[in-house]
Amino acid sequence: MPIEEAQALRSARLAALREECAQLWGNWPTELTLEIGCGHGHFLTAYAQAHPKEHCLGVDLLADRIARARKKATRAGLANLAFFHADAGLLLEALPPAVRLTRVFVLFPDPWPKRRHHKNRILQDPFLQQLAGRAGQGALLCFRTDYEPYFREVETLLATHSAWRPVGAPWPFEFETVFQSRADAHHSLLAKAAGPPP
Repeated sequence: MPIEEAQALRSARLAALREECAQLWGNWPTELTLEIGCGHGHFLTAYAQAHPKEHCLGVDLLADRIARARKKATRAGLANLAFFHADAGLLLEALPPAVRLTRVFVLFPDPWPKRRHHKNRILQDPFLQQLAGRAGQGALLCFRTDYEPYFREVETLLATHSAWRPVGAPWPFEFETVFQSRADAHHSLLAKAAGPPP
């Protein structure tokens, strides 16, 4: 695809996402809990039910997953929960300027195990920087995976990251995801954000 065409498609998608955001909550909360790669919405629906005062947003690349997640939210009658079919980075750009993330869950993301595919892993420095730019002071990044090499890579990255600091704290909310139920073991990591730059 030519660069100009790709840029035009991206701009159109960003505009559509901003319109979706404008229609979602008339008065957007200033604080938001985000799940990246929310799948069918099992985890975030349970989280939103347990935290009715928090606004929760799930995002996933696959439309059929989001359709099922939205059905769960509707059946549960949760006004504090919404799901977006989008690229996570593009959604971060589309969110209203005042919105800050307080918790971000990245649970069992695709590990892209083959070396030539490592560039597709979501938790890399450019995305962590973008995420930090939307994070409030002390926002918590909650990462969990069953693929140890990916865990070690993220652990090493966050150990010296300028915008995130690993913290030793209890996992904030336990609810077994589909991928977690299939895993023999998993690894968890929490990191706090320094907050957006002034």
